[in-house]
Amino acid sequence: MAAPIGLRSWRRFSMRRRSAVALAAIMVTALVGCAQSSLPPVDRDGRRSADRDAQLTAAIPELMRQASVPGAIVGVWQEGKTPYVRAFGVQDASTGQPMTADLHMRIGSLTKTFTVTALLQLAQQGKLGLDDPIDRYVPGVPSGDVITLRQLAAMRSGLFNYAEVTMAGLSGEPDRQWTPQELLAVSFSRPLLFEPGTKFDYSNTNTVLLGLVVEKVSGQSLEAFIDQHILKPERLGSTSFPPGSDFPSPHSQGYAKAADGATVNATNWNSSWGWAAGQMVSRLDDVRVWTQNLAMGKLLTPEMLQQRNQFLPAPEEGQGAQYGLAIENQNGWIGHNGNISGYMTYPYYLPAEQTTMVVMLNSNVDVPGSWALMEGIVKIVSPRHPWPKLPTE
Repeated sequence: MAAPIGLRSWRRFSMRRRSAVALAAIMVTALVGCAQSSLPPVDRDGRRSADRDAQLTAAIPELMRQASVPGAIVGVWQEGKTPYVRAFGVQDASTGQPMTADLHMRIGSLTKTFTVTALLQLAQQGKLGLDDPIDRYVPGVPSGDVITLRQLAAMRSGLFNYAEVTMAGLSGEPDRQWTPQELLAVSFSRPLLFEPGTKFDYSNTNTVLLGLVVEKVSGQSLEAFIDQHILKPERLGSTSFPPGSDFPSPHSQGYAKAADGATVNATNWNSSWGWAAGQMVSRLDDVRVWTQNLAMGKLLTPEMLQQRNQFLPAPEEGQGAQYGLAIENQNGWIGHNGNISGYMTYPYYLPAEQTTMVVMLNSNVDVPGSWALMEGIVKIVSPRHPWPKLPTE
């Protein structure tokens, strides 16, 4: 899978657990050790933290091996325990350079949370209404007089996901620069999948449209609006919306699957096809802050937060998963995963236990494998709130 579409549609693209022999050989040797960050003083129950840390450190390398992941950054912040921050494996499979916890990573569909937060900010300022039809802002959308901004943010518009087409040829033209209008043209050439508002179907088309709405209403580029109204207030200095294939340093190499099934280095593939749905870059420390503040609705009014958190069933996102306005509820874990060529990010906050968990991987070769990796980590971190099973649809 080579699109910021997280877990969804994985069966359609035959995500099998395999990787190149050379890559696997490097991983086996590299995963023997891991880099450890400095830790603060011992917590209220040092023994419990030590047990958790030992279990995670022992389990993660094997889970990575099973998921064909060369490198991972894992951070867990739990109330009453010392933080757990580790980097495992390698950031570059060709050199064996160890992974470190300070690297920039592409965050894929976590970008959607920034785009939709921008939309909600404009809504709470009275500059737009969530039940406005999309054709009030963007002309030419199929059924644009019926599809609302709310339905777009909730992935219930029925619009075809352009990424199902663009991803298929991505490895053959990795440098192509896409415009939002070109992406929408791909989607609009296909019929609606269902009557708007009647079903859930994850589509990057929805968020690209909302990015254009933010630009039209604010008079700013989407990148500038997010920077001014989200990144700066949240002090997310290591998070950015770089154009094309730009990638701040230091960053990890990223590995994806080409059309012929081979594992390839996708680090510098042009990510413009993700735009409002998946183009942003960040680091662990920033993602930790954003994950908790996003879940708690720090930038939203209580009224707007209530609207954002109207969760509905989202079977494509996991068994029992629910989806609000660009935010998931995975058995109490609130957040939004990100999947883009070469990288996967799982950032979630568990309000019931005041726990933030961020897992960043430098491969999206095996999406079901990374889901299993999350199951293994969560089983240790919070046995009472297990990670959902893979979707059945």
